Amino acid sequence: MTQKPSLIIKLAVLAIAAALLFWPFLFQDVRSIQVAARICVFIVLVASYDLLIGYTGIVSFAHVMFFGFGSYGSAIALDQMGPGWLPVGLGALAGVALSLVIAVAIGLLSLRVKAIFFAMITLATASVALVLASQLSGLTGGEDGITYKAPDLFKPATKLWLNAEGKVAQLWGVRLNGKLAAYYFVFLSSLMLFVVMLRLVGSPIGTVLKAIRENEARAEAIGYRVVAYRTFVFCIAAVVASLAGSVYAVWLKYTGPETALSFDIMIDILLMVVIGGMGTMWGAVIGATLLVLAQYYLRDLMGAAAEALSGLPLLPEILSPDRWLLWLGIVFILLVYFFPKGIVGTLSAKGAR
Repeated sequence: MTQKPSLIIKLAVLAIAAALLFWPFLFQDVRSIQVAARICVFIVLVASYDLLIGYTGIVSFAHVMFFGFGSYGSAIALDQMGPGWLPVGLGALAGVALSLVIAVAIGLLSLRVKAIFFAMITLATASVALVLASQLSGLTGGEDGITYKAPDLFKPATKLWLNAEGKVAQLWGVRLNGKLAAYYFVFLSSLMLFVVMLRLVGSPIGTVLKAIRENEARAEAIGYRVVAYRTFVFCIAAVVASLAGSVYAVWLKYTGPETALSFDIMIDILLMVVIGGMGTMWGAVIGATLLVLAQYYLRDLMGAAAEALSGLPLLPEILSPDRWLLWLGIVFILLVYFFPKGIVGTLSAKGAR
């Protein structure tokens, strides 16, 4: 059964939320704000995937496809109609509609089969979506993707607040401009979607999903229509992933196969779920934050360590920034070894004992 999060986990999640809330004021360089926005989006993306694998036991490789539908929906609308909130809304709705249609089709046709066969079906579907996005260059921009303009509110030159001299006002040294508005659009959208998923898993529906995960045959015998519930949660996860893709597309102002449909994203989602812990929802916050920070800053840390140890034999070569992927793999193996149920799952289990 799923354990309640321990006090340490709650404090860690609150600390991450507070850091993301004040991130633009704590770290003002462009790269840091990009990292924070990616963390926000991936928390939602990982949490929506945890609805499938953690709460229902569904292993799907098509989750990144729904993310891509949302990204391409908003991107194509902004590219064709120009910057504005109407294209963002219409593109997001188009992405959600397409995601729902595909999710219902996959759910009704495939959720009756064994887990491995269902996983293969979702993998094939996601592969088709990636190929189509690369080949339909007239609509999707092909391998080059689409570059477009975001709504005027999010332009760096937009002045959100003026001081007495008519210049852009500052708060704690940060200019109140469109770039700040874009970040808080990502943060608040991600927070809202995450809270919706929290309410879902805490509702009676969430209890049924856990029952299906623990013992599908028993849930069916009690009277629950397992296929219907699994199709429902598959659709919910697809919709949330699609909305996360739309939010990320507005932030990036670029959408292409590598940023929206790449299987590297799917691998990242799986790693984040495993690191944070399946069936916890809070694990999405921990897993997404740790992996994104490692992807962006582990190489820099290794470079600093190698430079500091330059006078010693062998160590600078071992800690070379070119080997950051090797060390990331080692860290992941250690995390899995010491936290077999993920960080949140393992700590919660220890707290319960």
